[in-house]
Amino acid sequence: MGFADLSIAEIAADYNLLEAEVLALCDRLGIAYKTSKTRLALEDAKTIISQILAQQQSSNAEKVKPMINSCVRSRNF
Repeated sequence: MGFADLSIAEIAADYNLLEAEVLALCDRLGIAYKTSKTRLALEDAKTIISQILAQQQSSNAEKVKPMINSCVRSRNF
């Protein structure tokens, strides 16, 4: 297994998250680490980033729903 040139701290910074949030995600996913500076295996980094992006997309979709509903109500569809 290859290693990504990324640490948990770098992923947190890249995605504007707290290190504690990424560490909690690692715990939930069963990804082992020693500190937030731990260099991640490539597959682990991909898994973490995929989860972050899925959460962000889900969050953005929830923010858009009220705006869509408001537009639909105002046009009397």
